[in-house]
Amino acid sequence: MSKQLLSVRNFSATFINGPVQTEVLHKISFDVKDGETVALVGESGSGKSVMALNVLRLLNDKLCKAQGEIDYLGQNLLEFNDKQMQPIRGGEIAMIFQEPMTSLNALHRVEKQIGESLIIHKNYPKDKIRGRVQELLTLVGFKDTKRIISSYPHELSGGQRQRVMIAMALAGEPKLLIADEPTTALDVTTQATILELLEDLKQKLNMSMLFITHDLGIVNKIADRVVVLKNGDIVEQGDKKQIFTKPSAQYTKDLLSSVPKGSPDPINENENEVFSCKDITVKFPIKKSLFQLRTDYFTAVDDISFSLKPRETIGIVGESGSGKTSLAMAILKLIESHGSIKLLNVELQNKSGHQIRPLRRQMQMIFQDPFASLSPRMSIEEIIGEGLEVHKLTKSKHDYQSQIVDAMKLVGLDPATRHRYPHEFSGGQRQRIAIARAIVLRPALLILDEPTSALDRSIQVDVVNLLRDLQKKFAMAYIFISHDLSIVKAMSHKLIVMKDGEVVEKGTCEQIFANPSNDYTKILMQASLGMHI
Repeated sequence: MSKQLLSVRNFSATFINGPVQTEVLHKISFDVKDGETVALVGESGSGKSVMALNVLRLLNDKLCKAQGEIDYLGQNLLEFNDKQMQPIRGGEIAMIFQEPMTSLNALHRVEKQIGESLIIHKNYPKDKIRGRVQELLTLVGFKDTKRIISSYPHELSGGQRQRVMIAMALAGEPKLLIADEPTTALDVTTQATILELLEDLKQKLNMSMLFITHDLGIVNKIADRVVVLKNGDIVEQGDKKQIFTKPSAQYTKDLLSSVPKGSPDPINENENEVFSCKDITVKFPIKKSLFQLRTDYFTAVDDISFSLKPRETIGIVGESGSGKTSLAMAILKLIESHGSIKLLNVELQNKSGHQIRPLRRQMQMIFQDPFASLSPRMSIEEIIGEGLEVHKLTKSKHDYQSQIVDAMKLVGLDPATRHRYPHEFSGGQRQRIAIARAIVLRPALLILDEPTSALDRSIQVDVVNLLRDLQKKFAMAYIFISHDLSIVKAMSHKLIVMKDGEVVEKGTCEQIFANPSNDYTKILMQASLGMHI
């Protein structure tokens, strides 16, 4: 019989902001046994991450009052001081955080960051650290470990950064691994690889997992038991099979039925193109000679061409590092590229930054990592309204605020929260702020780089429907970058499949999903189907 590793009893958490106290978790109780994976499931703002952070005592006691018990191997962690928690954090209980870019140190290379965990928790000799770091990176799916260990976080894709975080968490060989949305930024094939890896390590190390996610497909694949949270309360918990086949709570039933459905509306073939690009190529210098002359290049995007009409969406899919985001940055003229880029029949490649500036209102982007793309020093009103001020799109202060309120309502945010700051919102809410910032300008072209990756399933459905409505109303063209093929299918008219910077398959979405011709596309499809319930 498995012994209890973690036991949470009547736990409540209250945020304190001056005289205002907000209870975000209400007397919740659940257990995690040896070798067991418990999934903590719920929508953004349900309290999942707050629970995880409290297990490791990572929230300031003056800002978050915790009551009840968090029992780890017979010891109540709520009674531990900071010094007593130090050997627990990383050595006994490790955590993979949701947003790797904000969790990794931008000033240190990957080798140093993972190596620190080996020194602190495993007392590794310095001459053996590099070899062990490379082993850990290989375990999480890296092939070019020599390049990765010498890289800084900003030199890696979102998925690669998340894998580095996982390697760092596993370095201490913890008994309990708390995984807070660990596969959010990963494509479906890498998701499958990471989940298999975590399952293998769990068996090998007799490690338990508290797995926090909004993706029920992942829950179905990895969990033994499920705890369903809503607004800080547990509405249901039990064996995975029972939860998925005979859920008792209506909220659980709603979560299980929340899958993006349908297909985009037909486009008018007689309309003029909004956007076109031809033979786009992006190369990054990777080697310099003694005299600082560039001697070698890495091709991130290789001769890609497509066009878009009003209300048309092209989906771009591929694994992390395939060149999807580099293509988007080239289209926006944020990085150097070769080839033709036309927006509203204006060639952008021969324009200076000053000449392009008036056109930037017409091409907007929603970035993959909302926390990294939102200024922590600006209120939500300032963030959404910044573009309105830059492009002088408002007639008065009242008009300015009215447009911000309308944009927030469109994406499902309460306008009364517009004076708050990004850190006061959940991951899903921050992504909706990023969407509001883009659509308030009514662009002709909207590039969406994993816009739903941080959102729970029910909100994903709402956002897909919202994006369809906005596209129909304002005749916007979309470039939709995603690893979630179910959303791509629901949104896109055309599809490009990328691998190592090249197009391996291109055509209508309907044609490729019905009959993929490339082996790599088939692998993506199989992995996606296996990941969704």
